[in-house]
Amino acid sequence: MEQHYFYQIIEQYGIYAVFALCTVEGDITLLISGVLAHSGFFGHYSFLKVFLAGMLGGVAGDSFGYWVGRLFAKSISKYKFYQSAQPRIERLVDKFGGAAIVISKYIYGIRVAICISSGVGKMPFGRFLINDFISCSIWAGILAGLGYFFSGAITSIIGDFPKIGMVLLVVVIFGVAGIYLLE
Repeated sequence: MEQHYFYQIIEQYGIYAVFALCTVEGDITLLISGVLAHSGFFGHYSFLKVFLAGMLGGVAGDSFGYWVGRLFAKSISKYKFYQSAQPRIERLVDKFGGAAIVISKYIYGIRVAICISSGVGKMPFGRFLINDFISCSIWAGILAGLGYFFSGAITSIIGDFPKIGMVLLVVVIFGVAGIYLLE
């Protein structure tokens, strides 16, 4: 009975957790959610829901980074994190232009920095948003798709679906706690 109730909670509210976690960090969330979508944990059209929640969550988080960079450009440029990432970002932008936003999703250490840098550099928000939608669509599709199509292998590593649901719950709890700690 408890297990059935837990599944109902995931089906009803889990997709909101996918969105919220993808605003901050969504790689593991999308993989696990893809596994859960394979079994229909999020109701009808589970994979589509995971894809859309992940993509929109990623865009929301990246847009937040853009606007932080845009509104606080002078003070951000003084931070060591920004100064250390900036040369890598400049090389990436020089080489790939606006597509650097798409590529940055897959380069550890500059994912957030390029969003902030785009705001600091006053890239037009429309241009940023188009590139970011492309980036987040590819990112969510790949990671959720990997979880979906390799759910058998992933469940053999993690265990059965109740354990995966519990892993997602733990990720949600730590994600929410992390957001509050960052604030």
